[in-house]
Amino acid sequence: VFNAKTAELLSHHQVELQQKFPKEGWVEQDPKEILKSVYECVEKTCEKLQQLNIDITNIKAIGVTNQRETTVVWDKTTGEPLYNAIVWLDLRTQSTVDRLLKRIPGENKAFFKLRTGLPLSSYFSAVKLRWLLDNVEEIRQAVNDGRAMFGTIDSWLIWVCICGKNGGVHCTDVTNASRTMLFNIHSLEWDPELCQFFDIPMEILPKVRSSSEIYGLMKSGALTGVPISGCLGDQSAALVGQMCFQDGQAKNTYGTGCFLMCNTGQKSVFSEHGLLTTIAYKLGRDKPVCYALEGSVAIAGAVVRWLRDNLGIIKTSQEVEELAAEVGSSYGCYFVPAFSGLYAPYWEPSARGIICGLTQFTNKNHIAFAALEAVCFQTREILDAINKDCGVPLNQLQVDGGMTANKILMQLQSDILCIPVVKPSMPETTALGAAMAAGAAEGVGIWSLNPGDLPAVTCERFEPQINPEESEFRYARWKKAVMKSMGWETSEDPSNGDTNIFCSLPLGFFIMSSMIMLIGAKYISG
Repeated sequence: VFNAKTAELLSHHQVELQQKFPKEGWVEQDPKEILKSVYECVEKTCEKLQQLNIDITNIKAIGVTNQRETTVVWDKTTGEPLYNAIVWLDLRTQSTVDRLLKRIPGENKAFFKLRTGLPLSSYFSAVKLRWLLDNVEEIRQAVNDGRAMFGTIDSWLIWVCICGKNGGVHCTDVTNASRTMLFNIHSLEWDPELCQFFDIPMEILPKVRSSSEIYGLMKSGALTGVPISGCLGDQSAALVGQMCFQDGQAKNTYGTGCFLMCNTGQKSVFSEHGLLTTIAYKLGRDKPVCYALEGSVAIAGAVVRWLRDNLGIIKTSQEVEELAAEVGSSYGCYFVPAFSGLYAPYWEPSARGIICGLTQFTNKNHIAFAALEAVCFQTREILDAINKDCGVPLNQLQVDGGMTANKILMQLQSDILCIPVVKPSMPETTALGAAMAAGAAEGVGIWSLNPGDLPAVTCERFEPQINPEESEFRYARWKKAVMKSMGWETSEDPSNGDTNIFCSLPLGFFIMSSMIMLIGAKYISG
């Protein structure tokens, strides 16, 4: 909850969501658990406000922000999800991508880029939805019966929170729609030809609205009757929360992944260096749409969770900073966390995670340091691409997200980029952006987005502390490690194939000839 006049954070509550990994490369979340966590956060935050003697009737608007490409299909008659949400970094759809690619002239991944701003990839919602239609009978049946609704997480939450099966509003905003591969980012409409290519029925898609308008009123809980009037995909929300409203302003958000977004104004700029063209925001029905260039890294904060949950070398995420601080260097150890392939600027689904440069001296502290360094190197790759595409190098980087609390990471980032890194004292800029969009909506009008009315933000600044030559040397070693991570996987996994022993021709001949000899010997002896 924010003060609309000062942007001050008044109260907050958060709940960590459980991720499910049913198979290698699969990542899912329970849509009902996500919904429950939202209700819990609302109730707990309101309780905290009351303890501060702040009347919750002063809350005038609600904004929604979400991981963008994560895909949900639900039944509009029962209100129940028909499958777990397939998370944005899930890899199960790589074979779907390969199959679709064969239908494109020259198997060109960038074939739809001029319309969508995106390459064909397992990252985006259209291929996740195609997989669900191909593999989940319950969803296929619901589509045939006219009961199915598709959406990203914002659509699911808004539909449920505004009446659900009793007349819920099925909508999304332009920023989330632009990450589906079904949306034309110029006409701002679902594209019939793209829907036909992916064989997606258009009637299951949500209505596309601006990022700042009243969608409906909250139907239950402590905020019953309060309008939901802001909706932005998480990276767009962070861009707004960082107040990057000018052409050329950029921010980097460190969350599960890492996302560097640069505002290009009302002009859509197409990258020649592996970046995505996406919609930054449209802050009102009658307001112009603004575009951005974006570099997406799949694994940032997720690498710390992996060190905690998979390797067990830390008990809490905060401990990674302590381990790294004890050594102050990776001592030649490099970690490429390509758990879901490589995103920008490579778009290489065959890559997998590697740790290289290990010696007998290497210990868990060096691996922790290398994990933090990996986040910074990936950001450097994206920043280099943005500088090339925009032609004007950024002279500082504005940052936000949960990982920015890690001072070692922030200093490392400045050292590796060779420019200052600027962190706002209030790191929850994604939530702030959603609040700003909600408060500025027509019919709410309590938050002014005029440049002269935007509050001053206090920041912490990190300056480079190593010389550029050392930075370049470490970056070159990192690039070498990245090259070694590529080409590990194909979509044709032999472990999923026929395990019959006769699949091996020499073994088959050996077994068959042995059986014939055995039968012949028994016949002769008989």
